[in-house]
Amino acid sequence: MEYKENYTNLSKLVEKLKKSEDPKRKYEYILWLGKKLKEPDSKILVEENKVKGCVSEVFVKAEIKGGKLFWEGYSDALITKGLLAFLISGLNELTPKEVIKINKQFIEDTGLKASLTPSRSNGFLNILLKMQSQANDFL
Repeated sequence: MEYKENYTNLSKLVEKLKKSEDPKRKYEYILWLGKKLKEPDSKILVEENKVKGCVSEVFVKAEIKGGKLFWEGYSDALITKGLLAFLISGLNELTPKEVIKINKQFIEDTGLKASLTPSRSNGFLNILLKMQSQANDFL
C-alpha cells in the first residue's frame, strides 16, 4: 500500500484499527476521535465546504501553510465526526499532491466496514473525496 510507506499518521491510525478484531472497539475508537476533534472556526460552515452524500451535516476545509495542508472540520453526528477526525489526523500536514495520491484502499484496511452502516461507510469515502478535491484546488 502506498499510504503505508509515505503517510505515517494515516498508517498509524489504520494499524490501530486493524489490531482490534472487535467491531465495537473500533467503533469506540472512532467515537473517541470524534470527541477530541477541535471546534472549527464557524466560517468553514459554508456550502463550498460541505461534504455531499452524507446523511449528517459534514464540513471540511483545508488551509495551506508552507506547502502543507492543515484541516479543520465539523459534523453534527458523533460517529461521522469521528470518521472526519480520523481523516483530519491522517491527512494533516501532507502536501496537496500527497493527499491526492492516497489510495482509498486504507478505508478497507481499517476493517471499519463491519462496524459502519453502508451510508456511514459511504460518507467516510465522501469525506476523503472532498478532502482530495480541496487538495487538488491548491495545485
